[in-house]
Amino acid sequence: MTDLTAATFPAQQTASRSFRRKRIASLAAPVLILVYLAYVFFAFDVAGLGDRISVSNMKTLVADSYSYKTHVARDNRNGEMEIAIEGERKGRYAPGTSPDWVTLGETTLVELGDGHAVELGPEVRYDVPGYGLITATPGRSGVNATLPDGPLPEWINASKNRLAVTTDAGRLTITRNRAEVFRYFNGWELFFFTLDSPYHGMSPLELLRSGEYGAIWQDFWTNKMWRHGDVAWALVETILMAFLGTFGAAMIALPLGFLAAKNFSPLGGLRFAARRLFDFLRGVDGLIWTIVLSRAFGPGPLTGSLAILLTDTGTFGKIFSEALENVDEKQIEGIASTGAAPMQRYRFGVIPQITPVLLSQVLYYLESNTRSATIIGAITGGGIGLLLTQAIITQKDWEEVSYYIVLIILMVVAMDSFSGWLRRKLIAGTSDGH
Repeated sequence: MTDLTAATFPAQQTASRSFRRKRIASLAAPVLILVYLAYVFFAFDVAGLGDRISVSNMKTLVADSYSYKTHVARDNRNGEMEIAIEGERKGRYAPGTSPDWVTLGETTLVELGDGHAVELGPEVRYDVPGYGLITATPGRSGVNATLPDGPLPEWINASKNRLAVTTDAGRLTITRNRAEVFRYFNGWELFFFTLDSPYHGMSPLELLRSGEYGAIWQDFWTNKMWRHGDVAWALVETILMAFLGTFGAAMIALPLGFLAAKNFSPLGGLRFAARRLFDFLRGVDGLIWTIVLSRAFGPGPLTGSLAILLTDTGTFGKIFSEALENVDEKQIEGIASTGAAPMQRYRFGVIPQITPVLLSQVLYYLESNTRSATIIGAITGGGIGLLLTQAIITQKDWEEVSYYIVLIILMVVAMDSFSGWLRRKLIAGTSDGH
């Protein structure tokens, strides 16, 4: 009885220590998480995030993504008027012409709707409903603005040399040399035809009745503001970058995968070198390869393809070598028993086994690289990524940014659907022995 108790007591002590260790570990995990979150809170200045947020800028950005603005500007030095959509020369109204809400004259009347009207002349007048009349006389001494009595509202920014009034109807900006009114409209104006096109303003029914389908398509395709032809080619370049990089990497990685597989490469040093090469290639991110190759070969879509190729060669090499190490040796032995040469054993005993894995991975990475090629193109100067970056940098036409993002999403969805369909077809055909 004494021996049994003596044997049991150490076991109970061990169990008790194990329980205490688990208890401490279970308590330490929440404490570590809290410490980490506290570090993130101070290191990333989460408390100051509210001060850095600009709600007005966010509203302007969102509004610009689905709307356009027409600029009505007066040169205060010579009295010349200019009306242009998005302020671009390609969207400028011809001299002496204007939209129906602008009345040209010595003093130009700009009707913004809801009772808002701006008079652009030697003296600028803006009668804001519910607030009062704002007047300004631009000159060498400054803007010389006169505002209604009372505290200055937040939507007015006034100084000696500049006056900015922003309302729901539009925006007025006055400096010494220029007075300009912005009026917003929903939609992507001039998306189909520019102002100088004979088809601008025509309804879809009128376009169909005209019968000039070739000329209509040409005017749309060569739209100077939206550049549909250039955008379409940029999308093709992006897909080509992903295609060349992905399938080029697969072709290079397959023979290297045989060198890295221990059941196909008896030389340990060769296997080690092949595996370290794969680690090196995939250990360097694709964006780093893009920057390095851009310095070496210059910008262009081919540089982006090479960056994808290098990164994916390392990834595919590891995947392919692991697939080769897991092949069924009995099938290879069966092929060898027929007197087949080594290359024939690989062709009929190995490749059919790993083909589903190869196809599945390659097609998945093709889909993924289509997205990556957008970012890579922004660095190498090719594809839709370049156009997207240029539109963002200008911070002017955010509806173009929306247009490119929509096209990128559609491109990714199309590649996803195509990749899934092709994967099902090829893998099913492979498994059936076809």
